[in-house]
Order: sequence, then C-alpha cells, then structure tokens
Amino acid sequence: MRNIKTHKVEQLIIAAVAFFWCFLMWFATAAFSPSIAQKFNLTIAQMGILASSALWSAPILRPVAGYLADKIGAPYAFAIILVTTGLMSIASSYATDYKTLFIERAIVAAAGISFVVGIQHVAQWFEEEEMGAAEGLYAGTGNVGAGTGALLLPRIYGTDYSTAFLHLGIVALIIAAWMLLRGVPAKSAERAEMAKKTATIRDTAFVWTRFAAIALMFAYAMCFGLEIGMNAWLPGYYARGFADAIKDLGFETIKDVQIAAGTFAAVQSFNASLFRPFSGYMSDLWQRKGWMPFPIISKALPYSPRVHWLMFALLSITTTMILLTIAGLSNNVVLSVLILAVFGVTVAFGTGGTFAIVPLMFKERPGTATGFIGGISCTGGVIYPLIFGFSSNIHMGYAYVAIFMFIPMMIFYAWAMHWDIHPEDHGIGTKEFWLGEYTEASKD
Repeated sequence: MRNIKTHKVEQLIIAAVAFFWCFLMWFATAAFSPSIAQKFNLTIAQMGILASSALWSAPILRPVAGYLADKIGAPYAFAIILVTTGLMSIASSYATDYKTLFIERAIVAAAGISFVVGIQHVAQWFEEEEMGAAEGLYAGTGNVGAGTGALLLPRIYGTDYSTAFLHLGIVALIIAAWMLLRGVPAKSAERAEMAKKTATIRDTAFVWTRFAAIALMFAYAMCFGLEIGMNAWLPGYYARGFADAIKDLGFETIKDVQIAAGTFAAVQSFNASLFRPFSGYMSDLWQRKGWMPFPIISKALPYSPRVHWLMFALLSITTTMILLTIAGLSNNVVLSVLILAVFGVTVAFGTGGTFAIVPLMFKERPGTATGFIGGISCTGGVIYPLIFGFSSNIHMGYAYVAIFMFIPMMIFYAWAMHWDIHPEDHGIGTKEFWLGEYTEASKD
C-alpha cells in the first residue's frame, strides 16, 4: 500500500492535469477567434458575445459540480465532465455552419466547471497549513491551459480550428479514463463521508446566504471571473484595438495577426497561472507572519492574515485595470502588454488568495462552498466581455468595470469580514433556521 504522502501528491497531479486539459478545451475557441470571426464575418459586438458564451454554463453548473464532488467523489465528477465535453469538442470539429459551431462550443465551455471539483479534491487530501500552496499548485497548473491554448494552438494548427477541436476532445477521453483508474475521493473515509453528509439542499441554501460566502464570491469574480473573461476577450481585443500597431510590427495576414494577438493575450493567462502557487505561498506566509494591515477587517480569526492578503490582492487588481485603460487610450501596445503582465500577477494574487480561505472557512461543506464561490463568480466572465465589447471606446471597459463594479465589491468584502467570531455564520437567516439542530463540532 502506498504511503499517504505519496498518494496525496499523486492525487494533486491527477487533478491538476485534468483541470489543465479542461481549461485548454474551455478557451480553445478564444485562441481561434480571429479566424472564426473572419470566416463568419463577425462584428466586434458579435465577438464579445462569442467570448462571453464560454462562461454561460459556469455560474449554473459549477455549483452542481461542487455538489457532485461532495456527493459522489471528485474522480467520478471529473470523469463525467471530461467525457461530456470531450465528445462535444469532437462533434464541434465537424460543424459546418456558425450556429452549430456556436452552440457546440458553448457546451464544450462547460469544461470550466471542473475547477470546483479539483478544489474539493485537493482540500480532501491536504492539511490546513498546506492549503494555500496545494490549492495554488492545482489551480495554477490548470489555469496555464488557457495561456497554452492562446500561445500554441494557432502556431500548431494555424487557422484549422476543426482539427484542433478534434484532437482536444480525444485527449479529454483518455484523461477521463486515467481519472477513473487512479483517482481516490479523499484522504480518509471519514472526510469523504462528512462531505457527502453535508451535500444537501439545506446546507446549500445556508452557504449561499452567508455574507462571507457572498463576499468571497465577489472577490473571485474580481480575479478568476475577470481572468476567464479576459482569456476569452483579449485575442480579439488586441486584433481590433491595436490593429495598426500590430501591422506596424510586421503582422499582416489573419494568421499572423491571430498569432500576435494570441501571444499578447497569453501574457495575462500565463502570469495569472504561474503566480497562483506563489499567491498561495504568500497567503501561507502572511498567515505565519501575522500580517494584517487593514483596519476594518477582523484580526481575531485564526485565518485573518489570509483575509488581509486577499484584500491587498483586490486593491492591486482594481489599480491595474485602470492602468490598462490608460495604456489602451495611448495606443501603446508595448505599454499595454507590460501592464497586462503585471495585471496577470495581481489576478493570481486574488485567485490563490481566495481559495486559501474557502476550505478553512467552510470545512464541512468544501464542495458546496467552492461550487457557489467558484461558480456564481463566473458571471463576471460573462458580463465583462459584454461591457468591453459594447463600450463606446474599446479601451474604456476596463476602467468602467474597476470603478463601478470592483470598488463596491471591495467595500462589501471588508464589511463581511469584520466579525471576529465565525463570519461564515452571519447572513440572511440564522444557522438554526437553515440547518435546524447542528453538532457541537460545527461550532468549533
């Protein structure tokens, strides 16, 4: 029998690889958006709709995926997602009209719901002191899939997105088989049983009505919701918003422009992915050092420094969003890409920081909480590209989102985290109202 240390590392690797491939399939459409737009003569607004469609299923299905991860175990939930989206990716490679392609790729985008399954899986294997780094390694490795797609798919396949979609689907089926053969739901039967026990409608309603859960959902909408919205939007943004600048760099054909725009877009995705483990480490570090610089947020919780680290991340994201608008208005593509690189790092601070908190705050309901926070937050990924695409100036959307959405979200986050005892219990309705009798252990 393998020792537990070896086993948990293996489970982390399996989850990370599966999520990486799901992420690659999720944003493969964005990687080919310039060639798809040219073939079907899409407008900028239509490109915004195509970009946002990649996120339509996430808010609805991520909570379901989190529930299933608790109820039947992460390996089975992962396999269901991989098989379903893999087969649809194969089907989309044979689409001959835009309507069919659009519908099938929107279904393939459901691969993105796998995130919450992996978060639950890792939380079931690692201890509190390792949580930030472990979750960061899982999610960071997986998120690289979007950058890999933007950077490599156009180089490998050119404008032949059909063959790319076919190959991606076939590999997804292979990974699903690996997950079923080697995946184990939890470190112990007790952990698996606790998660299964709390996978109920009443527990779900309780989590969804907690102010802290809503605040963390807003925080994740500001980082991951934004990240996936940007993944879908950026290739088209650079192709249209900096068309002359890209031509001046020597990129003339649609294939060359697609490669250039995809390369610029990958800067954000790679940094958001590569620095996510670092963010988890920083959350662990702030926790060990006891750093708590913000006066409104509680300093008495056992994980308070992690909450303060996330607030720092949210402030950084808001600042860099405004800087992206400034760079765009200056028509300086080099400056825009440099700021985009920093932006990607700040996004990683937020994503890694959020899920260094969630498994600690909602220990008994990891899948349910992850499904809500990681799922509903994806509505940001739907909304942001639409705001970007329908703004009167293609560069102004970043500032609009930062000022009119992110600042109110940060204020709510700070307020929701001001309680010194069990902030996760405060919300609409009491714990007794939603859950009835609950154990002494749940009060600890």
